[in-house]
Amino acid sequence: MSNPSPLYADPVEFAATRHRIVINLSGGKDGLIAGAMAMDAARQAGVADRVWTAHASLGPMEWPAVTVDGVRWPSASELAAQHSQALGVPPERHIEVRRTREVNGERVPFDLLTFVAERGDWPWLGRARTCTGPWKTKMVYQAFTPQVRTLRKETDGPLMFANVLGMRADESTDRAAREMWRRTTDNSARVVDEWLPAHQVTTEEVWEWTIDAGLPYHWCYDSHPGAKDRRGSSRCSCSTCTLANNRDLMLSAGRRPRLAELCALVERVRQVPFNPNITMAEIIARSRRRDAPDPGVVVEENEDFERMERDVHAALQKPPTWESKARTGLTTILHTPAGCDGCAVAV
Repeated sequence: MSNPSPLYADPVEFAATRHRIVINLSGGKDGLIAGAMAMDAARQAGVADRVWTAHASLGPMEWPAVTVDGVRWPSASELAAQHSQALGVPPERHIEVRRTREVNGERVPFDLLTFVAERGDWPWLGRARTCTGPWKTKMVYQAFTPQVRTLRKETDGPLMFANVLGMRADESTDRAAREMWRRTTDNSARVVDEWLPAHQVTTEEVWEWTIDAGLPYHWCYDSHPGAKDRRGSSRCSCSTCTLANNRDLMLSAGRRPRLAELCALVERVRQVPFNPNITMAEIIARSRRRDAPDPGVVVEENEDFERMERDVHAALQKPPTWESKARTGLTTILHTPAGCDGCAVAV
């Protein structure tokens, strides 16, 4: 696999100093190219055997698999595993983590939307990013704790980790300001440096590299699965990311109407808008207009989604655990045009 030349000095020297290089794969295009660049540096440094890949699953909030005309298009989690193999990482060095909690003595999935419903607040930019730390970073760190304990017996001083992310300057002003290397953890057990190998690679270059290399990418990027036109979602993140642009959100509402309605229910009951600039109710209404982007496919939600749906409804029967400063106190503006079918929750 070929990849663009690193745009920063000494990535090979940096890779050589790491006990573990962890490439975070979301199933999206950016993690794949960042992973390829990190793997190239690791190979040149002779430490490719120290590279692991990790996927922090958001469960039903991720883009799921769909089947169209008898062809099955993989979910984000499945594609992350495929990307790991494409990078040359053995299956035993790819891990998938997902947040759980104990209920009645049993470990069960704990989903982000359930947490939002319980808390009564959405993760906006500039506020507590409850969708990243506890659901992604913390889960990946915990997964490597057993290795830290084992390796520390063989190593003097803390273990040196590289946390490889697919963030690029093209994506936002905030990400443009990020450094290629940033120390995020420094204690007696481990030192973690965030590494953004593809930070200066443009979106056009990402797609050119992906297509030229013949690598698989997620169906959500296309206008419909298999179109190969990259006219769908601009990013393969959480299906209803509060930071997504309006077009992506309208596509999501059209492609996953049950998820959109569930988000609108949380928004209405908790009286906190999905986004400071637009409500989910408004997004749903716009997705139904004649000038809205064609979703191309409508997801048939699975049992995992239905379990989350039940959990969200149960959470909304109780008071929120957090008093959000964004609470409007106005419920009428948060009703979806179609209302709330089957909702037993009182406002």
